[in-house]
Amino acid sequence: MARVSFGNRRAGILAHLKQRQRLDLIAEGLPIIAASARGFWESSRQLEKDAREATVLEGFAEEEAAKALILVDLVRCPAKQVARRSAGIIKTFYDHLGRLIYADAQHWSAVNIDQLREYVDQAREGHALEGYAGEYIVPNWTRYSREAALYADIEVYEDGIPRWSAPQGTLSKSIFGGLPHALLLVEAMALAGMFERKGVRIVHQTWGEVDFVDTQGFEEQRRLTRDMLQRLSHAQLISDAITDAHWHALYNNWQMPMYALDFRETEVPLEDLKAQREAAFWSEVGY
Repeated sequence: MARVSFGNRRAGILAHLKQRQRLDLIAEGLPIIAASARGFWESSRQLEKDAREATVLEGFAEEEAAKALILVDLVRCPAKQVARRSAGIIKTFYDHLGRLIYADAQHWSAVNIDQLREYVDQAREGHALEGYAGEYIVPNWTRYSREAALYADIEVYEDGIPRWSAPQGTLSKSIFGGLPHALLLVEAMALAGMFERKGVRIVHQTWGEVDFVDTQGFEEQRRLTRDMLQRLSHAQLISDAITDAHWHALYNNWQMPMYALDFRETEVPLEDLKAQREAAFWSEVGY
């Protein structure tokens, strides 16, 4: 029986298009995503700071911005690797935790992809220890804080007792009321001409020279960013409206390509958490 393929959540089609068609379709979508992110952000500014509803809209803005960053990484992926990696990239595009980790990762300082992979792997663990000597087992905070702001829900703690939780906001992740890193980056990319059809092709041609899989790091990132911006400038795609903050974001806060990393949440066995807790306890008491 043939499966009906009509409707939304069809970004997987990008994996099956020819390279030029894929880049053109991404170029068409990036400004739409950027406008969506900006719309959520501006709406959040109309509400009381740190109100639950403002926090939710900020989160939506950050996730939308992350979707643009994920697609730009698909553009940065060497053409020969797209077929092998596109399925994972698209899964991250539709995954809440993956998008939020993607956004957070834009200001992580990793020396190379291997170290960045370690950071991402830690960020996607389903549970972790908190408190003195790891006395509490807590769910993944990135995912939990998102859902705790959105939904009323029943929670169960380590004592096994179910409790209702009312939706409540968390502290804003934006710095001094400014744009989140991910959204600032997306706006910088748009002003640099990276979302134009010609600009998307320049991004691909520049970054496709290097496959970021293990030891590739800061030096390659800086060189390719500089080369890309020079090509965009020569093509007269960079807007006069670009600011120092945008330049800084592109040079200092744009993460290495993460198309070879896994963003799926991982389950941490309870026995592993208990072993970590015991080790943390004995470390604290000095034995």
